[in-house]
Amino acid sequence: MRTENVRIAKPSEVNVIIGQAHFIKTAEDLYEALVSSCPGIRFGLAFCEASGDRLVRSEGNDDGLKAAAVENALRIGAGHCFIILMAGAYPINVMRGVKDVPEVCTIFCATANEVEVLVAETALGRGIMGVVDGQTPSGVENDEHVKSRRELLRRFGYKR
Repeated sequence: MRTENVRIAKPSEVNVIIGQAHFIKTAEDLYEALVSSCPGIRFGLAFCEASGDRLVRSEGNDDGLKAAAVENALRIGAGHCFIILMAGAYPINVMRGVKDVPEVCTIFCATANEVEVLVAETALGRGIMGVVDGQTPSGVENDEHVKSRRELLRRFGYKR
């Protein structure tokens, strides 16, 4: 077995969701989930087939994000993986819809952080072992950090 770290190429303000699904209709169903979850979202997505034609299937409403999703999917090259790159929305706005797509098996990450995908390659093909999402913690929050976190969530409207 050979392993590889694949760094996801994306602009810093773009969020990414990486997961695994199992059927050719994944790309269209993810498209529908995204557009119905968040008005104004811009996105591109790519899905790697694991059998049959073994093509990268893509959908989206932003040509640049769609092309970047395809490029990242090709570099990952793992069967049945998908990648969504999105702007104008956050993962919290779309995760319920993405998880509700019947073909979705696993979500590895949903983040705006820098991401590396840990890929294993065997004689059969390539698979995602996991992801590295962001950097190592630098400490533990104190009372001031707790207050700041709570204020931020309320300012964004996620808490009352």
